[in-house]
Amino acid sequence: MNKKLTVPSCGATIAAGAFVVTVSFTAVAGAEKFGFGSTPTEQEIAAIDIDVMSDGRGYPKGSGTVAQGKEVYASKCAACHGENMEGVKEAGGAALIGGRGSIGTPKTKKTVESYWPYASTLFDYTKRAMPFNEPGSLSNDEVYAVSAYILHKANIVDANATMNAETMSKVEMPNKDGFIPDPRPDIFNYR
Repeated sequence: MNKKLTVPSCGATIAAGAFVVTVSFTAVAGAEKFGFGSTPTEQEIAAIDIDVMSDGRGYPKGSGTVAQGKEVYASKCAACHGENMEGVKEAGGAALIGGRGSIGTPKTKKTVESYWPYASTLFDYTKRAMPFNEPGSLSNDEVYAVSAYILHKANIVDANATMNAETMSKVEMPNKDGFIPDPRPDIFNYR
């Protein structure tokens, strides 16, 4: 019994290699053709590296009290979210508090108080997207302060609370157990 070994022809191997080299060279040449873009500086990266994780990583320096947050809220948030955080439909601002225990019921009300599992979500979203007419304009201190005020109005923190990187990561949200954990291995890439 002789088994015959088949080897691809040299021509097919050379053609495949030439294709890979051509595609690689074309990609490099194409990148040079446009002539725009640059490597970002550390300051440029820092300006957009503002994500805050549920375990507390990413919170910036700063702090704010409930009393300071009341002032920030009145001047920057109430027009859209209402004086009592009830939301202003005409302005497109959702309610921020209320609805605790309503998730999964016919009267579901998704608010900071009823839905969000981590205080970091409040901080991160506020820092990136609020106020609606000038997103990203709040200082870190203002974001901590308005977060403190919203968390207080939702009966999550005391009236004398000061929020900062340490205290925000310790806040226990009412719906912290309302989500199914993601067990995929990629969650361990952040060590």
